Amino acid sequence: MPPREEMLTALRERDRSYDGLFYAAVTTTGIFCRPSCPARDPKPEHVEFYGTTREALVAGFRPCKRCRPLDAAAGTPDWAARLIARVESDPSARIKDADLRAEGLDPAAVRRWFQKTHGMTFQAYCRARRLGDAFVALRSGDAIDEVVFDHGWTSHSGFRDAFAKLAGAPPGEAAAAPDGSLIRLTWLETPVGPLVAGATDDALVMLEYPDRRMMEAQLDTLRRRFGRPLAPGDSPVFPALRAQLDEYFAGRRRAFDLPLEYPGSPFQRAVWDALLRIPYGETRTYAELARELGAPGAARAVGRANGANRLAIIVPCHRVIAAGGGLGGYGGGLWRKLRLLELEGASC
Repeated sequence: MPPREEMLTALRERDRSYDGLFYAAVTTTGIFCRPSCPARDPKPEHVEFYGTTREALVAGFRPCKRCRPLDAAAGTPDWAARLIARVESDPSARIKDADLRAEGLDPAAVRRWFQKTHGMTFQAYCRARRLGDAFVALRSGDAIDEVVFDHGWTSHSGFRDAFAKLAGAPPGEAAAAPDGSLIRLTWLETPVGPLVAGATDDALVMLEYPDRRMMEAQLDTLRRRFGRPLAPGDSPVFPALRAQLDEYFAGRRRAFDLPLEYPGSPFQRAVWDALLRIPYGETRTYAELARELGAPGAARAVGRANGANRLAIIVPCHRVIAAGGGLGGYGGGLWRKLRLLELEGASC
């Protein structure tokens, strides 16, 4: 995509020459638009940019009803417009090939049009809308059980599989890429809820709660930092991760022995390295951590770096608390932070 400032200028000037090069999503409304959209200009800090409609959809944004970003530049056939409207009216509904045939549509023709126009099949588009709404619900604090069953899935495993397909590379790209060139994703069940793990062949690079508000941002950061596609699958690191997490939650493990890779800014790395030095069963305040790093006035910056940690539990950001003894913040939810601290305190 063009540089951010260039895209902001194109959006502000409603420049049609940029239509199709990127899409602008407004975080305060949950809507994404073409650059030429006639809608009121959003504040720059509320705008996120995506290269394709697919990326905007899976991040949880709805297509704008004014500029209609899902319409092809040369016009959308009536049957496609009706299908899109049907999905938008109820994204959780399942539209099968039999339903398409009942409306006089050829499923293969529908698939080809969506693939050519939006880079995804019609079923992938439907799945993206369901998952997008599900991500929004998770970010809003809805319980994962409610999200799974209220957004068109009949089981946790169905949601998990759809999530893995969504986060990964396109199937052809993932199948053709050598294993070592991918970041593999897997789903782990733990006493504090599910976790999504990401690893190369050599190191663990992510361990996150799927209902965390920053989940999509963390996946995007992985793509940028490592320059590799994400795909569901297995890594040589995962068996050891599962075994050590089981031991940790059983109170039999106090330190993890896993290969880790966590690129970040120099300050972020310094904070994450300091987190690894906090002993099991102990805590530090944000201010104490800042003083340890030689930056006594940087407690807030320490908090931000703490929140950007991509390796929950393994890099123990849950051991950092507020100055008054309160829990402070935690991306996975304060109940999880309390549970982890209670576990470690009970095991000492």
